[in-house]
Amino acid sequence: MKNLIVSLDHAREFDEIVDVRTPLEFAEDHLPGALNAPVLSNEERVLVGTMYKQVSPFEATRVGAAIVARNIARHLDSTFADRPRNWRPLIYCWRGGKRSGAMTTWLNLIGWQARQLDGGYKAYRRSVVETLDTLPTRFRYIALVGHTGCGKTRLLQALADAGAQTLDLEALARHRGSLLGALPGIAQPTQKGFDTQLVETLERFDPAQPVFVESESRKIGVVSLPLALMRAFHAGPWVQVDAARDERIAFLLDDYRHLFDAPDAFKAQLDKLIGLHSRGDVERWCAMIDANARAELFGELIDRHYDPAYARSSREHFGRPGCVLEFHFRPTASDARAQAETLIAQLARGGLPAAAGPTTTETTETELSTKR
Repeated sequence: MKNLIVSLDHAREFDEIVDVRTPLEFAEDHLPGALNAPVLSNEERVLVGTMYKQVSPFEATRVGAAIVARNIARHLDSTFADRPRNWRPLIYCWRGGKRSGAMTTWLNLIGWQARQLDGGYKAYRRSVVETLDTLPTRFRYIALVGHTGCGKTRLLQALADAGAQTLDLEALARHRGSLLGALPGIAQPTQKGFDTQLVETLERFDPAQPVFVESESRKIGVVSLPLALMRAFHAGPWVQVDAARDERIAFLLDDYRHLFDAPDAFKAQLDKLIGLHSRGDVERWCAMIDANARAELFGELIDRHYDPAYARSSREHFGRPGCVLEFHFRPTASDARAQAETLIAQLARGGLPAAAGPTTTETTETELSTKR
């Protein structure tokens, strides 16, 4: 079997990657582009695992082998029925053990050139973690920093439309990053799934071009950003984005209008602010929801919660003299792309370096001091 086992370095050489783990394991995370063809269902894996502990390893293996054989037969009749004679799949399971070994053996007996991934998903996950310690440092980031409601995410999307290289962390996390940032009806990825998407995104970037990124805290909803990425974009130059207060309120009213469709859930989220704010303040905000006083509510949240929180975070992460431009953005205007093109042009006129370079705070500040 040794000649049927290959390392992760060869994964791109195959026609298809097949994940034979359970649907639950696959949903948590998987190799990019992999097809799920489980040899044990979620329930079958629990059954075999319970037998292993409570009956005997032999009996569990015997029963598990019979189930795996039936499931492989089913995949041969359905999932893989149309694969050509020269098909070359890479098969993996959790650790590169019996599940992927059984599938690899059968596919090769049929005549396909199947190979088993050495170390399975665990080897891939280890590679992702190691990559996130180094890959983010290959790029120069330009962080968009600004108050809640100034439209940083909309500006980031407009920059992408204008051809700039952008890293939309909130899109990857499927969350807007604030207390009220959950997207309606959309679940966040697992931490492992987020990490995989982040590596995929970064690997597509050109190190010779800057990467625009929105300033974020370490956590976006339930997922965490890798420290190497946080340090890299905190150490780089940044753009101070601002917008008029009435435009910020109008933007939030549009972006968070779904919150008023579920007022009880909205109030439950605001209740979590008790401790940061007095119970009386939070009760007043909840009463504004009942009264449908939307603009008044977001005005108070801006003045009493979001702006003070931004001031604290900004001092902590962007307090050094790294601001290369102050940019006024109109987040509700229809010309977002044109505004983004203006920002790109202003940065170019200011001599902001486009090529990637060292991302330590010391080096970046030295470079910027020669351009101010």
